[in-house]
Amino acid sequence: MYVGIDIGSSSSKVAVLNEEKELIALAITNLGTGTNGVEVSLKEAYEQAKIKQSDVKYTVVTGYGRMTYASANAQITEITCHAKGVSFMQYDAKTIIDIGGQDAKVIKIDPDGRVANFVMNEKCAAGTGRFLEVMARVLGCKLKELSNLAQASDKDVPISSVCTVFAESEVISCLSAGESRNNVARGAHNAVARRVAGMYNRVSGEAPVVMTGGVALNDDMVQSLSKELHTQVVALKHCQGVGAIGAAVFAYEKYHK
Repeated sequence: MYVGIDIGSSSSKVAVLNEEKELIALAITNLGTGTNGVEVSLKEAYEQAKIKQSDVKYTVVTGYGRMTYASANAQITEITCHAKGVSFMQYDAKTIIDIGGQDAKVIKIDPDGRVANFVMNEKCAAGTGRFLEVMARVLGCKLKELSNLAQASDKDVPISSVCTVFAESEVISCLSAGESRNNVARGAHNAVARRVAGMYNRVSGEAPVVMTGGVALNDDMVQSLSKELHTQVVALKHCQGVGAIGAAVFAYEKYHK
């Protein structure tokens, strides 16, 4: 068996491939780096695959917290693993948008699924899952409720601040001025979409475009990105686990090489 581990800022993912290079387990735990999230996900993945640690031949770790995990055979960047994961899942994609808890990445890939260019936002929370978490808190809803809230909007409330702190104040002002929570939620999604569109243009992004990461579970966010980029953005199946799947593919390939 071959294991890929993706340690994110807010979640831990583990994928397992068998000798036929088939995905037989994928476990996701909403506990990130600095927690026992990896151990929880490993236990669940092993139970899904009906294996034990001694059955594992090679392990690759990736993600925000990969440097904190010492038990893997190799460490590979999440950018490379996301490209590998998308290629393994046989999606016809030229550009990957990955929005995680603490960063956002736009990755352009070549026809062989290798990274051709990328840009990453890791210095600022704007355009990341953290930005949406702050917006959800101000709007008094859970993060997973943002999509439904925004889909009931009747207009877009522009949020011009690129800084999360200033955007929070801007949202509070909008609500105080009588704007609906629905319209402000849509404005928050559009603000993220504009930020990501700037990154997309910097790498000369091309369609088809796929989306990975936990934010891809937000349907309205995906729609906002599609509108901003003027092309359909597809949220991948197993969107949260793509990095771990790519890491598991690397584990398989490295062992056999």
